[in-house]
Amino acid sequence: MATKSKTRNRKAKESPDGQELLVMELQQIHSAESQLSRALPRLAKAVQSDTLREMLDQRVEEGERILKEIESAFDELEESPGRRRNVAAEGLIGDVREHVQEIAPGPALDAVLIAGIQKTEHYCIAAWGTAKSLAQSCEEKITIRAMERALKEGKAYDEKLTELAEKEINPALESAEDEESEEEEGMGDGQGRSRGRERSERRTTG
Repeated sequence: MATKSKTRNRKAKESPDGQELLVMELQQIHSAESQLSRALPRLAKAVQSDTLREMLDQRVEEGERILKEIESAFDELEESPGRRRNVAAEGLIGDVREHVQEIAPGPALDAVLIAGIQKTEHYCIAAWGTAKSLAQSCEEKITIRAMERALKEGKAYDEKLTELAEKEINPALESAEDEESEEEEGMGDGQGRSRGRERSERRTTG
């Protein structure tokens, strides 16, 4: 009897319609873009590559435009962004911030930051695609146009990050590793020569 009573007292699950799902998705996107707009300027200060810094600044500008367009979409839907926090985006951004605390500025940190930003961008691309599909089913034209533009620019941005990593950041990382290896070998050779001189001097003195 107690089990049945608990079951009856549970809140019934909701079954939102397409427009409600669209609003929920837009709220998640709004939260993600708001978090990125705060995090990216701080991350830009930590990078070594001027090109990467410019690309992060570019993403801030794109994010500001996306936020404005989403807010226009909310007006069309007669809804508001609400205060729902996107925990998925929060986790992805949090991982990138941790790397900044753990890795010294240089090619290694730039490479890790590109990877982290791309993971976040891939999440955003998936969210924009979902919102576009829902908007099409609801015939919400403002949202459709906003998501189509976000998808186009987001995919192009992701490709540019990959190109930057392959042509500039990764080669710089490999060069830095080679220099470090040569320095370690040089130190080892110097220690060996020093020990050899010491043995020779002892034999001469004796």
